[in-house]
Amino acid sequence: MDVVDVVVIGGGQSGLAAGYHLRRLGLGFVILDAQPTPGGAWQRAWDSLHLFSPAAYSSLPGHLMPPQPGETYPDAGHVVSYLTDYEQRYELPVIRPVRVAGVRRDGELLRVETDSGTWRAGAVISATGTWSRPFVPAVPGRTEFQGAQLHTVEYRSPADFAGQRVIVVGGGNSGAQIAADLAHDTQLTWCALREPRYLADDIDGRALFDHATARRRALDEGRIDTGGVASLGDIVAVPPVRAARDAGLLKAQPMFDRLTPSGVVWADGTTAAADAIIWCTGFRPALAHLAPLGLRGPRGHIPTDGTQAIGEPRLHLLGYGDWTGPASATLIGVGRPAREAAREIAAFLGRSR
Repeated sequence: MDVVDVVVIGGGQSGLAAGYHLRRLGLGFVILDAQPTPGGAWQRAWDSLHLFSPAAYSSLPGHLMPPQPGETYPDAGHVVSYLTDYEQRYELPVIRPVRVAGVRRDGELLRVETDSGTWRAGAVISATGTWSRPFVPAVPGRTEFQGAQLHTVEYRSPADFAGQRVIVVGGGNSGAQIAADLAHDTQLTWCALREPRYLADDIDGRALFDHATARRRALDEGRIDTGGVASLGDIVAVPPVRAARDAGLLKAQPMFDRLTPSGVVWADGTTAAADAIIWCTGFRPALAHLAPLGLRGPRGHIPTDGTQAIGEPRLHLLGYGDWTGPASATLIGVGRPAREAAREIAAFLGRSR
């Protein structure tokens, strides 16, 4: 049983950012990653996925992402290469593949139980993200549909659906991008709970990060909440989405009422046949490994003050969304909460010693 200052659970972008700041503070730590290779969730992205921002605005702390030749907005493969290089550049102690079964209290320490042994630590940073917990709503008839059903995490290429009748469900960025991907080679129906809200065409990840930062500053100073990125719209009009939209190929339909063996039915009786349904309906935080601590609150979240769990000060959560730091689920946004978590842990361990 190994004893370290900190165990970081998850070796994607959030775990690496945490490791960078823990190393700078001189803390002893390990990063446990369930994936067999570096790159986090970016390894499972669909073929055409690109970032919203140029490389320089998509970087982890300490090392700028290099530009991708011929691309303004780097693709997922470039991000995987960058994260691989980042891990090696800073000699971060990532151990993989290691699957964490549970985190438990063990006197003054936390015990991290895995399929590769047990670690005891003065603090734990959970950075497992959401990609491993895809969410599909319980729409009536879903088990009756005889065509293919897959989630965003399983989609790869429009070539897999050429000539088919495909229904894409979801009015966010993933839904819009995958619908745009499929619009040219399939009989596409795009369904959303509400009319899609596109951000202005000149807004990309740089502006979104600036807006999230301004919101954080306003909240810190006790000023009125600006509403965050969601107040601007739901969909970033990246070039493929913009092109499909302007060509009239992205016309969202209201959400259907139920599924049938051969397709879907709307509340007014209108039907649509389908060979496949792609659920772009989001994710839930992957927190099952923290269940033994008994911390879960509303909507499956663990209540936090910044990144620190309110019910367990030795635990920090990083990269799950705005509730663990504004823009903390983004490459450029995770740096600040990672730094704050590392500093708070260093102070906490200093006091406990």
